[in-house]
Amino acid sequence: MNLIKTLILTSALVLPNLVWSQQSEESPNGGIESTDSGTALPLDQIKTFADIFTRIKQSYVEPVSDELLLEYAVDGMLAGLDPHSIYVKGEKYQDLDEDTRGEFAGLGIEVVMEGGFVKVIAPIDDTPAATAGIQAGDLIVRIDGEVISGLSLSEATAMMRGAPGTSIVLTILRESEPDPFDVELTRAIVKLSSVKRERLSDDIGYLRVTQFQLNTGESFRKELKRLRSKEGFSGLILDLRNNPGGLLTSAVSISDAFLKKGTIVSTKGRVEGSDKKYIATAVDLIEGKPIVVLVNSGSASASEIVAGALQDHNRALIMGTKTFGKGSVQTILNINEDDAIKLTTARYYTPNGRSIQAEGIIPDVYVEQRQFRKQTTKPYQQVTENDLPGRLDGGPQSKNAPSKNEAKERLANDYQLNEAFNLIKGLALFESRKSLQEEETPDTSANNKGI
Repeated sequence: MNLIKTLILTSALVLPNLVWSQQSEESPNGGIESTDSGTALPLDQIKTFADIFTRIKQSYVEPVSDELLLEYAVDGMLAGLDPHSIYVKGEKYQDLDEDTRGEFAGLGIEVVMEGGFVKVIAPIDDTPAATAGIQAGDLIVRIDGEVISGLSLSEATAMMRGAPGTSIVLTILRESEPDPFDVELTRAIVKLSSVKRERLSDDIGYLRVTQFQLNTGESFRKELKRLRSKEGFSGLILDLRNNPGGLLTSAVSISDAFLKKGTIVSTKGRVEGSDKKYIATAVDLIEGKPIVVLVNSGSASASEIVAGALQDHNRALIMGTKTFGKGSVQTILNINEDDAIKLTTARYYTPNGRSIQAEGIIPDVYVEQRQFRKQTTKPYQQVTENDLPGRLDGGPQSKNAPSKNEAKERLANDYQLNEAFNLIKGLALFESRKSLQEEETPDTSANNKGI
């Protein structure tokens, strides 16, 4: 029975809110019932577990400690729930804080476990993974030649992390490629700048959010202020592609920058306090100017919260491809100073009550990413008025200021962004003409009289 007591204590470790009574009695259904919550532990399954535990101790090819077996048991218990619930201890516990602060040593990819392999949610901008061409949806099947099937997610990620400057070879399985292929990467200190600002033209602003960290909301508002302070600002492209998510508070802050009222996101779960609603404040920082949000299959979690909120409130057009569909809330439950569990405790819902989990956000305008190719043959040049001999000149022309080469190059190399730019230009033009028409139309309501 000592082992069963150990298992009961392990259960109490995983569920810290349960305090097991010394005088618990066997319940009618064959379990040990706690006096405080009515939760029963199934005694038959615990006996089976104890028997398996004993057989492993006696017959496994190599000696294995009780502590390690129990740690594996907790790992397996959490991994069986969903891909995001994990047991973290020691260095892994410190990694949680590193990810939130936005600095760590590694490759720069957000991953989950799928079908026994590590699946890439998204590579993070300006990291070794992004530079090497790792893509959202890639399956990592080997690490340095070692098959990772059978490893836990934490074990696989531990293999990928390492000292800056060291090399690692990932074997990738990609849907568009017939065979697996190797990619060599060099680990580095990954310092994430979560918000990037650019002007794509004199009137169109561009903000890219790569991850939702502690200071992302504040940084986003500062960069947005710089964009809207420019004369002629008339529209914004918000790029959330390959953004694996992060902190809920940052996602709410960015959504709130454009919404004047209503729910931003809600959460629903079983634990007390998990049912919450986040409400917008009455300020739109760009005063109703049009927004296009770019998303793809690498847009997950907090990215989907922002896209779903702006879509449901008809505040932005969502463009790109269907998002990842991670709509669950993970809570860090501390066990002691070095150990914790990251446990899924609730689901996210958009303002209209749509569940994001396993559904994702469907874009309003579906645009696949494509590669631009240079034309190999010179196109036939149509005759225009300018080609006619003796043509009449058009008179003095004002010279438009040339656009920045960097913006031109970015648009020329990013099909989805180029399509979003064309769309936001059209929306901005429509809004400006509508405003001009409203100004030119006199208000005669004061002169009208009822009949």
